[in-house]
Amino acid sequence: MPDPIPEGSGLNPREYGVGALSAAAGRENPSPENEMVMEEVVESKNLMKACRRVVGNKGAAGVDEMTVEELKPYLKTEWPKIKEQLLGDRYKPQPVRRVEIPKPGGKGLRMLGIPTVVDRLIQQAVLQVLDPIFDPGFSESSYGFRPGRSAHQAVLKAREYVAEGKRWVVDLDIEKFFDRVNHDVLMARVARKVKDKRLLRLIRRYLQAGIMAGGLVEPAREGTPQGGPLSPLLSNVLLDELDKELESRGHAFCRYADDCNIYVASRRAGERVMESVSQFLEKRLRLKLNKDKSSVDRPWKRKFLGYSMTSEKQPRLKVAPGSEARLRVKLKVIFKRGRGRSVGQVIEDMKKLLVGWSNYFKLAEVKNVFERLDEWVRRRMRCILWRQWKRTRTRAKNLIKRGLPKDRAWKSATNGRGPWWNAGASHMNHAFPKSYFDHLGLVSLLNRHLCFVGSS
Repeated sequence: MPDPIPEGSGLNPREYGVGALSAAAGRENPSPENEMVMEEVVESKNLMKACRRVVGNKGAAGVDEMTVEELKPYLKTEWPKIKEQLLGDRYKPQPVRRVEIPKPGGKGLRMLGIPTVVDRLIQQAVLQVLDPIFDPGFSESSYGFRPGRSAHQAVLKAREYVAEGKRWVVDLDIEKFFDRVNHDVLMARVARKVKDKRLLRLIRRYLQAGIMAGGLVEPAREGTPQGGPLSPLLSNVLLDELDKELESRGHAFCRYADDCNIYVASRRAGERVMESVSQFLEKRLRLKLNKDKSSVDRPWKRKFLGYSMTSEKQPRLKVAPGSEARLRVKLKVIFKRGRGRSVGQVIEDMKKLLVGWSNYFKLAEVKNVFERLDEWVRRRMRCILWRQWKRTRTRAKNLIKRGLPKDRAWKSATNGRGPWWNAGASHMNHAFPKSYFDHLGLVSLLNRHLCFVGSS
């Protein structure tokens, strides 16, 4: 294998891995009947491309503690042996490392399985070969983890369905999807287009590699842990059967990974669809709906990919309340760390988060949430300043420095109120107006939003 050149990929991880699949773009149409797919996987150009992708995506080490920086020198000596094992159907993946992260909304934990960097490389190489085999046959209503498709396209299509008069939504939540995927059902669908037995056995070995937790390996009898490059494609392969079923019934729907919304004209129709889809998932794919989270409701009372919409005849997109709440939780962590730091440093810490959030919600047509968040962030910054000053004399001195009359500054400094009250009071607003924070580089969600709207 030629020396792989690590370089950045420019991917946006918040688009839930969509960019990782675009590596397959531009490949020639491979024959679905090709029985020598493993040779394509280990081909030098494919491996170099996969290596650049893995190194560019960075990411944590797996159970062997090898970092992405160590991958290139490791491959120089070990790749010939790994290649021989892959072609000879003898390669055995290592278990994934369990990492638990809070679920959106803070309710419960989501389990990620982090493969070793070598296994990430091999999975990425497999993905680059399989994606052009499977993707052309996927549904037009499938938007997740696919080249040239995005969450924004799914949200816009959902709004289009509601504007057409389908003003009820069947909001499907598949219970613990990535943990409950049946390996036999999944592999049967992969085998419809992949005839190379070596590759099929390699994929099954990845599914069954197990999870390292507390120094012990837990066997994996079902599921495809999130965290590896192959998991998104495999989820689409399995759920494509649901897509095809919905298409055959003539339903209007949008699916992004395991998040699927079906749009219908009445509650009664929605309840019928909910029941029949539930039965289909259980009988054909051995998956269950989460009854508590799935619902037939008005689209403006539900959220889809972080967005909601208004109830007007021509609905407008807006940020779902839960999405605003999650941003506040993340910002509070930064604010808490910022009590002993300069305001400029805190603003710098927030920049990436605020820019990413505003980019994702640029489709929102209701601006009040951006206004509300801007005001809340500035008040939090003033609160940090008030806490840092601590003493009455310091507070009065700094307020005078910021242009307040001496009498007013001393009256404000001795008011006996708490930091949050003072952060919202007129003396702090006067001393530290919006222009002060703008000068320090604080990202204004409202201004960015208005720029997005103005350019659309």
